[in-house]
Amino acid sequence: MSELTSTLDTAGEAAYRHIRHDIIFGGLAPGARLRLERLRETYQASVSTLREILNRLASERLVLAEGQRGFAVASVSQQHFRDVAAMRELLEGHALKESFLRGDVEWESAVLAAHHKLARMEAQMAGGARSVTEDWKRYDREFHAALISACGSNELMSAHRQIFDHYLRYQIIAVIYRGEEASAEHRQLLDCALKRDHETAMAILARHIRACVEHTVRNGLLPA
Repeated sequence: MSELTSTLDTAGEAAYRHIRHDIIFGGLAPGARLRLERLRETYQASVSTLREILNRLASERLVLAEGQRGFAVASVSQQHFRDVAAMRELLEGHALKESFLRGDVEWESAVLAAHHKLARMEAQMAGGARSVTEDWKRYDREFHAALISACGSNELMSAHRQIFDHYLRYQIIAVIYRGEEASAEHRQLLDCALKRDHETAMAILARHIRACVEHTVRNGLLPA
């Protein structure tokens, strides 16, 4: 591979990560038109590269390809959030069981470290520091990923990452913060991990996910 080709690939990957991040964390709003000329200026990528990126994101269902009309950020709805949440519960619940059975002391250390960072962010959120929302959700994702990291399946981990990012997008869009209730569930999941109690952990996880969805729907934070 030539140095020029390598540089272009790196630039394309950087633009892909940047656009994907902006979709998940609300920088690009649901339903927003993605005009290539405007994106070219913002993300410093060629129109052809951007078209490839948007098609790639369409395959991840984060972007809608509309034929001659171009591209738009995928819309959101209560029903889609329910579907995403159900898939997350299915994948993560199975991965939790496998991870708890296989996890070693290194895995325990990683889970403890991930929870420590999350707990620090949750304390700041509880104090009203909404400026750390993105860090809070990033550490939330890291903690849940650490819990299932010993599951022994790269395919399962990859599928979980994709569905978790869709779930995370909803949390950011709706500014979902359940406070101490969610923090307590994270502490309970940590305790279950250290005890290798996957049955209780799966029940807590189900409650954790479903409560988030119901909180969102009940408070009208998403379109029907």
